[in-house]
Amino acid sequence: MRVLFDGDVWVHYGQIYVIDDELPDMTAAFQGQSNGLCGGVEPGALFLMTGTHTGTLRFTIEAHDSAPPAAGDGWEEVVETTFVPGASVSLVQWAGEQGWDLDLDPSTDYRARYCATGFGMAREPRDDHDGPAPDRYLLMFWPAVVAPDAVLRQTTPYAAYWHDWARKLPPPGRRVAV
Repeated sequence: MRVLFDGDVWVHYGQIYVIDDELPDMTAAFQGQSNGLCGGVEPGALFLMTGTHTGTLRFTIEAHDSAPPAAGDGWEEVVETTFVPGASVSLVQWAGEQGWDLDLDPSTDYRARYCATGFGMAREPRDDHDGPAPDRYLLMFWPAVVAPDAVLRQTTPYAAYWHDWARKLPPPGRRVAV
């Protein structure tokens, strides 16, 4: 296992991304998925929802050679999806304000497991004077074939809200009414 990133990140509107080039479209990232926390429909992008609306939170990203063990009981929300990387991969804050390169092989398809604890405890905007938000996140990658996304664990109403939102989206390729 390699740690690709471990540090504090700033989120706004409860969003952070793993991308190769452009920020993903929120609706397109989740269309056809059952989970509403880690949108992986668009190649080269993951759209990650956080429980914190605005503020600093703890984020860790790991790369594994094979599927890691199931997420421990300390993780309240756990979802998985496919990630097909582009030529380069970065963790990127809201609106591309800051990014960190992630060392993932662009010729490999990955399974991505997104884990959260404390999800939804800091839904109101915060500033740096408030200290880090109470929620924290772990994103794990390992080589795998493309497969449907899955909700492995859901414990909070806030996560249930996002899963329900994603499930109500039309399948990919269909226009969404504005």
